Amino acid sequence: MLEGIGEKLEKQLWREGILTWEDFTNADQLPGFSDERKKSFDEALFRNKSELDAGNAGYFSKKLKRREHWRLYDSFKKDAVCLDIETNGFQPNSGGYVTVVGLYNGYDYKSLVRGENLTAENIRKELSQYKCLITFYGAAFDIPFLLRSFSGIEFNIPHFDLCFGVKRLGFQGGLKKLEHDLGIERDEAIVGLDGYDAVKLWESARKGSTGALEKLIKYNREDTVNLMQIANILYERLKHSTGIEEYLTCGVA
Repeated sequence: MLEGIGEKLEKQLWREGILTWEDFTNADQLPGFSDERKKSFDEALFRNKSELDAGNAGYFSKKLKRREHWRLYDSFKKDAVCLDIETNGFQPNSGGYVTVVGLYNGYDYKSLVRGENLTAENIRKELSQYKCLITFYGAAFDIPFLLRSFSGIEFNIPHFDLCFGVKRLGFQGGLKKLEHDLGIERDEAIVGLDGYDAVKLWESARKGSTGALEKLIKYNREDTVNLMQIANILYERLKHSTGIEEYLTCGVA
């Protein structure tokens, strides 16, 4: 979060016993940091602490590179929402549109369905309640699709895209494969369904099948709800992969 400090220098600071913002600001001097640079960083960290205490998630979404947004999850997970969309199988510029937007906050699942309650206003209203977004491949698919389909919506909170997290950890395959690897089970009624099935279910629903719509929503619900459990697992594994626990457990700080 400080200009010029990447993973290499971060680990060097850990070796010096600097594991927190307070450790950094409380140190009178640090090897490799001039007094002027140290003072500038201290001021930045005091500002960061103030924004964190205020719960200003949008501030941090801009301060960290997108690939590092996972680090913010622990601070904002109480106000996190999982999001997953279904479409009719085409891109927005080729007749494509969103059929279902699923949202899950750890307690309640909500679906916004085309022709019922799926509007830009309702999407904005839902997102405004949260401080952290969780998706699987959402940075490349769900979010761009929504931005191209609805005017006036914004995604300016930290975004924990689990797809890129699993790649960083060396997992292979998509969401269904990941769920299997992590021992997360799905409702038997929709086991084996994929995105193409979701498109076909929408077509049936559009023609009047209430059963198809119910099944599509159940499919989306499983996709969406399972993201929260995966996020908790991946966060801990990503944190472990940084190596910081080595310094926490050996009493460096």
